[in-house]
Amino acid sequence: MSLPSKIIVTRFSAMGDVAMVASVLKEFVQQYPAVMIIMVTRPAFKAFFEVIPNVQFHPFNPKEQHKGLKGIVNLKRELTSYGADAVADLHFNLRSRILAVLFKVSGLVVKQLDKGRKEKKALTRFQNKVLKPLKPTVERYADVFRDLGFKFILQNKLEPTKLALPNLAHALFSDDESRKIGIAPFAQHSYKVFPLPKMQEVIAFLSQNNFDTFIFGGGKLEQAQAEKWQALYPSVHSTIGRFNLKEELAIISNLDLMISMDSSGMHMASLMGVRCLSVWGATHPFAGFLGYGQSIEDCVQVEHPNRPNSIYGNKPCDCDGKEAIDLVSSEMIINKIKQLI
Repeated sequence: MSLPSKIIVTRFSAMGDVAMVASVLKEFVQQYPAVMIIMVTRPAFKAFFEVIPNVQFHPFNPKEQHKGLKGIVNLKRELTSYGADAVADLHFNLRSRILAVLFKVSGLVVKQLDKGRKEKKALTRFQNKVLKPLKPTVERYADVFRDLGFKFILQNKLEPTKLALPNLAHALFSDDESRKIGIAPFAQHSYKVFPLPKMQEVIAFLSQNNFDTFIFGGGKLEQAQAEKWQALYPSVHSTIGRFNLKEELAIISNLDLMISMDSSGMHMASLMGVRCLSVWGATHPFAGFLGYGQSIEDCVQVEHPNRPNSIYGNKPCDCDGKEAIDLVSSEMIINKIKQLI
């Protein structure tokens, strides 16, 4: 059987997962430059794929023309025009599975993600917890391409991709003597967020030791917090609300180090080939969501009998009234920074 030459790839959300897909595709097209990829995801994530050759972006709009079953039929009709010969479903949610069925009926080869739900349940349950490393999510994505017949071997190594800084960021990088460090201190769920007073202690250390610090991620409330830090420390720069995703990626690509929660900041650093010091609370790198090319040695975490109690960090993870993320100290992060830089 001949290998597919044009593959529709679906991964509709979330931001960190889509960034991980981008890291996998970045390596896939290096190994198989003759294959064209049609990447189907939300318009907000387009910037992840603009740095990857042989990837054509197709927007997925679930609240507009792709809403409901009729919308998925419309999406299938749009994608048919590309003349693809295979589909790689890297999401395996209801929408992507319906789309996969429609393409199967049309005669396309379809392969789908194995999320490993059973082993993840064993990892996160309270009693008889099986605390062992699971297959990395990026390898699960790569498995779908292997199922399509490709001998795809992930190197899982950071590949620096330095991009030109946006115009507004040139002045922020004007000090050639300072080291540049990014911090993505926020996350969707509070149980993954390092307490902000402790994070301020880390930021104060960086400010006192010739670092230019760039704060990433978040909405209005997070922007207000980042701007407070910016006002307190002259070497702290908030990117929130000032730069779009494409520009943020360019800034990240010029950093010496990223500090992130278990969140999309880590995966954006991976895509740009930047080393990331990651901080883990209710979740655990054993679940497979450590960033592509990142090292478990660069994870800051504590022993806690209930960790992890969820895959996404959407549940409290406490023991004797102590939340897992609260057991991490600012000194632990500062000492790790000293080791890495």
